[in-house]
Amino acid sequence: MREYRIAAIPGDGIGKEVIPAGLTVLQRLARLTNEFRLDVTSFDWGSDFYRRTGALMPEDGLATLKPFDAIYFGAVGDPAVPDHVTLWGLRLKICQGFDQYANVRPTRVLPGLRSPLADCPPGKLDWVIVRENSEGEYAGQGGRSHRGHPEEVATEVSIFTRAGVTRIMRFAFALARSRPRRKLTVITKSNAQRHGMVMWDEIAAEVAQDFPDVTVDKELVDAATVRMVNRPDSLDTIVATNLHADILSDLAAALAGSIGIAPTGNINPERRYPSMFEPIHGSAFDIMGKGLANPIGTFWSAVMMLEHLGEKDAAQRLMAAIEKVTADGRMLTRDLGGTAGTSSVTDAVCDAL
Repeated sequence: MREYRIAAIPGDGIGKEVIPAGLTVLQRLARLTNEFRLDVTSFDWGSDFYRRTGALMPEDGLATLKPFDAIYFGAVGDPAVPDHVTLWGLRLKICQGFDQYANVRPTRVLPGLRSPLADCPPGKLDWVIVRENSEGEYAGQGGRSHRGHPEEVATEVSIFTRAGVTRIMRFAFALARSRPRRKLTVITKSNAQRHGMVMWDEIAAEVAQDFPDVTVDKELVDAATVRMVNRPDSLDTIVATNLHADILSDLAAALAGSIGIAPTGNINPERRYPSMFEPIHGSAFDIMGKGLANPIGTFWSAVMMLEHLGEKDAAQRLMAAIEKVTADGRMLTRDLGGTAGTSSVTDAVCDAL
């Protein structure tokens, strides 16, 4: 029997509710298929750990995680801890430390769900957003000088390297080639950002020559938001910088029905390090502990994790179970217009399996 070591990091807020729900579904799936098993180790890293120790994760946290086959992550963020402390102390520390440079965010309207767009049935909106996840606007370069004085200066330096841009472009083109439409839209802002983003465009054009079977177009990021709303079926695979894709993918989730259903994978394509899979909804402290969190994004992230591990049949079976529950419509959480809670949706997906 195939065995996979999974590091579970629930983190903060509703992460502590949706990750256990996801593990319940995954263990049920493993028992039903009887072809693989998951050896799960949970880590209590996050803001509570920070309050106890002064750090979001132990100093040797990356070394601890490295032997695992994948990481299943909940959320990070706490109203009592500055956001830049929590993000850089845990999630970004893992993403950058393990060179998870390809952030992949599939978005589509699941059966039974309604988009806020007037005419957007399932199938009309079906995207994968590829986010450069290691440099760009979130490279962490910059600083502050003369703090507290009128002449105080703060800089945030966007970093674009030929190596970094080339590898995410090649990843995005290959992903676009694997999808039926073989279409890639490159998001840019090179009209205003005339150095890094112009290089981004140039490298996209260079890489495109190696993928003649992929149709490619280019869109300014501001115009892309309009296109996502007005012409969702004109898009398929999308590649964008760290900041641009971060924003566009949240819009995409909202257009698909709710940010609560949206999954993501932080991928190290060369598999030198474990990849990390998480819902994108954040810690949502306003509903923490109330049993209201939507676990669908966490389950869909588990689908991505299974695909990454090579368990494609199990991944398809889990996705089919998710779609059966959403299509039925009786077990939807409040963000989707229903009244069900986290545990009810979890039970429904387990039954559907």
